[in-house]
Amino acid sequence: MMTTFVYPPYELIAGVDEVGRGPLVGAVVTAAVILDPRYPIEGLTDSKKLSEKKRQALAEEIKDKALAWALGRAEPEEIDRLNILHATMLAMERAVKNLKILPHFVLVDGNRIPQWAYPALAVVKGDSLVPEISAASILAKVARDEEMSALDLQYPQYGFAQHKGYPTQLHLAKLAEFGPLDVHRKSFAPVKKFLG
Repeated sequence: MMTTFVYPPYELIAGVDEVGRGPLVGAVVTAAVILDPRYPIEGLTDSKKLSEKKRQALAEEIKDKALAWALGRAEPEEIDRLNILHATMLAMERAVKNLKILPHFVLVDGNRIPQWAYPALAVVKGDSLVPEISAASILAKVARDEEMSALDLQYPQYGFAQHKGYPTQLHLAKLAEFGPLDVHRKSFAPVKKFLG
């Protein structure tokens, strides 16, 4: 499942990942996870490769077995003010800061790390290679999907439960029909277009 990743020589290692850079609506959600080596979790991989049911089951197991886990987020206003990259970095900082145990080292999915005090390493495709990052990707995805389901109940006409806020044809059609909501990201081109 995981190809061998050589861990840095630290004890408490957190994995960090984000979900929701591409959508036109809602927060970008991040998670940080420090796994407990005494309680391994089977089946950790990139959250996008898992069914919704499997993700939810794994999310519960991660919350039960991890030494520490936390979520972070940056809201649509912050995304509009900072841009999506900087807002993502901010959300990652918040996730790590929210951990009840401070990590000795942080592994971040992708090719950039926030400017923080922790020793850290960016791992491209880390959500498929590093169990800690896989766990973070699962928690972030489940949390963001839940938010989209809640938004769907609030605004059923937009179809958020189906497209999860991504710029699908359906979402763009609904935007054209009903216009943007407060939770839409105003700086994103497809939304900006409908702001008059």
